[in-house]
Amino acid sequence: MCVFLSLEINEICCAVSDGRSLLLSACLVESTEARLLERDVLASRVREVEEENRQIRLQLSQSQGLAAQPVEGNYGNQQWAASADTGPEDVENTAEERANHSECSRSPTAEKCELIHVACVCAGHNASRDVVTLVKSILFHRRNPLHFHFITDTVANQILSTLFQSWMVPSVQVSFYDADELKSEVSWIPNKHYSGIYGLMKLTLTKALPSNLSKVIVLDTDITFATDIAELWAIFRKFTGNQKQVIGLVENQSDWYLGNLWKNHKPWPALGRGFNTGVILLYLERLRRIGWEQMWRLTAERELMSMLSTSLADQDIFNAFIKQNPVLVHQLPCFWNVQLSDHTRSEQCYTEVSDLKVIHWNSPKKLRVKNKHVEFFRNLYLTFLEYDGNLLRRELFGCPSQASSESTELQHALEELDEDDQCYDFRRERIMVHRVHLYFLQYEYTPTDDGTDVTLVAQLSMDRLQMLEAICKHWEGPISLALYMSDAEAQQFLRYAQASEVLKNRKNVGYHIVYKEGQFYPVNLVRNVALRNVNTPYVFLTDVDFLPVYGLYDYLRYHVWTKGHAPTNYAKWRTATTPYKVEWEADFEPYVVVRRDCPEYDQRFVGFGWNKVSHIIELDAQEYDLIVLPNAFMIHMPHAPSFDISKFRSSPSYRYCLTTLKDEFHQDLSRKYGSAALKYLTAQRNI
Repeated sequence: MCVFLSLEINEICCAVSDGRSLLLSACLVESTEARLLERDVLASRVREVEEENRQIRLQLSQSQGLAAQPVEGNYGNQQWAASADTGPEDVENTAEERANHSECSRSPTAEKCELIHVACVCAGHNASRDVVTLVKSILFHRRNPLHFHFITDTVANQILSTLFQSWMVPSVQVSFYDADELKSEVSWIPNKHYSGIYGLMKLTLTKALPSNLSKVIVLDTDITFATDIAELWAIFRKFTGNQKQVIGLVENQSDWYLGNLWKNHKPWPALGRGFNTGVILLYLERLRRIGWEQMWRLTAERELMSMLSTSLADQDIFNAFIKQNPVLVHQLPCFWNVQLSDHTRSEQCYTEVSDLKVIHWNSPKKLRVKNKHVEFFRNLYLTFLEYDGNLLRRELFGCPSQASSESTELQHALEELDEDDQCYDFRRERIMVHRVHLYFLQYEYTPTDDGTDVTLVAQLSMDRLQMLEAICKHWEGPISLALYMSDAEAQQFLRYAQASEVLKNRKNVGYHIVYKEGQFYPVNLVRNVALRNVNTPYVFLTDVDFLPVYGLYDYLRYHVWTKGHAPTNYAKWRTATTPYKVEWEADFEPYVVVRRDCPEYDQRFVGFGWNKVSHIIELDAQEYDLIVLPNAFMIHMPHAPSFDISKFRSSPSYRYCLTTLKDEFHQDLSRKYGSAALKYLTAQRNI
C-alpha cells in the first residue's frame, strides 16, 4: 500500500508483515509552518516503522530458521559447494532471503537502460504460440531494453520473424539462429523427452550465440513472468563474488532425481534433488573460458554408457555436469522457477502472491496440472494469453531506442498526413501496420507433381467463424485463411478449431491471425496476408460466405490457364460446355482463379466498398483475360449485414471518403498505365 502525502517523494521505507512487502512512501515538502509540523509528525512515524521493520526481520529470521536450511535431499557424502543467492554483504539477512521472501531494500536491480538478453529454443507451430504468451508477460513488466535470441526451425522462424516485424515494440531487438545448423551437435544423444532434439539445444548456446555476448537468461517456452525480468538479470552481479560460478539455476521441485517415484526408477545423477533448466542464467563468457562444449560432451558420453538415453533432455546432462562440478552453479531462490508439475513441492516456494516471480508449466498436462492453487496460476496465464499485444508497444522513457526501418517509415508516413483532412482516418488505416501471426495452427502441405494445385484464399472475422466447417467440407484442397481478430478472439478461435471434428483433422489449412487495431476493417490488408502465404501455383480468390460446389477443387486443378477467370453472362453460362472469354465492365467483382504472383489488393480500401472491384480493375489493366468456366460455381450463404455496411449506409462522411479514395485510385491507375486506364474512369462516370 503506497500513501503519497505530498508532491515530492523524499524517502522510501519497506515493511515486511505476514510475508507481504508494504511500501510506505514518506513525502516531505518544506513550505509553511504547518508543513513543518506535518513533517515532524511523519518523521516520527517513519522512525517507528523502521523500528517495526527491524523487529519483524528479527522475528522472521527466528521463526523461519528451518526454511533457511538446505532443502531435504539425499546428498550422500558429497559436500555441496554450490552457492545460494546470497553474498558476504547479506549475512545478517540470509535466513530471510533463503525463506524465499525478498526484502525490498536488498533486491538487486539492473542498471537503467541496461540491455537484457533472453534466449529461447522454439520449434513448430504450437511452441511459437507459447512464446508469444511468454514474451507478453515479459513485456508487461519490463523497464529495460530487451534482446531476444531465438533458436528456431524454419516454421518458427517464419512465424516469429513476421510477428516481431509487424509488432514493432520499441526497445526490443530480435535475432534468429538456425536450429538445423546445431542439430549435429546433439543428434547423437538419444532422448526420450517429448521435446525431441530441440530439448537438447540449450547445451549448444555458447556456440550458437554471438561470441561477444557474455550473459544471457535462457527460458523454456512454457514460462510466465510475474515480475520485471530485470530483477532476474541483476542476479548475475552476485556471480562476481565467485569467479567460478557460471550457471544460475533453481532446485528441481519434484522427487525425480531422488529416484523414488516408482520401482526401479533410475534417474541421471544429480546433486540432491537436482536443478530444473526451465530458467537458466548462463554466464557465457566464463563457460567458454572453462571449455563448456567439451565438458558437457564428456559428461554426456560417460553417463550414456549406463543410462543409454536422456529422459529429461538437456536437464539430465546439466545435472550430471553439476554433480561433478558443484562449485560452478549459483542456486537461485525457488520463486524464480515455480514448477507446476505433478508431485511438485512448488507450494513451499511461496506463501503470498507477492512472492511469485516466474511460473513454469513444466508438466505435459500444462494447464490441466494438479496444484492447490492451479486456478490462480491458470488465470494469470490466461490474462497474458488474451492480453492485447498492441498495448505493449509502449516506449521506455529515458532510454535511447534505435527504431527499426519499418517503424521509422511508419512514423514518417504518419507525419505526412493532414489531421484536419476529413478522410484522415481512412488514410491512416491504409498505412497502419497490424500484428500478424502466421500459421496459428499446425499446417502441413505437400506440393503436387503436376504444378496445377490451387489454394482457396479468403478472409473472415469472428462473426463468420461458423462458416468454416462448411467451406472445409466443400473444398478438400489447401486453404489460406486470414482472420481479423483480437488477442482474446484468437484464443476463442483456437478452442473452436481444436474442438471441431472437421477443422482439427485438416492440416492443409493455413490460419493467419491479423490482430485488430483501429476503427475500420482493413479487408484488403487481411486478404493480402492470406494471398502472400500461399504455397501453390494458383489461387482461388473468394470470400468465406461463398460456398464452393462439391468437386470444384478437382475441377479447377484440371482446367489450368495462364490468366484469370470470372463467372458472368449467366444466360450463356447455363448452356456453355467450354470456357469462354468476357470483357471487363464497371463495378465488376467476380471471384477468380489466378496465378499466385498476381497483383495484391489495394489496401486504401477498408471496410465496405470497392475492395474487390479495385482488384479486378488492376487485373484487367495488366491485361489478364477474363475466362468463364462452364461447370464452376459457388453458392452465397446468407448472413446479417456487416458493421461496415451499416456505417456506409448511415454515414455521409463515410460515403464521401469512399468517393475520394476511388478518385485517387483512378489517378494512380493513370500514372501507372497511362491512357489505357481512361476506360475505367469513363465507365465509372457513366454509372
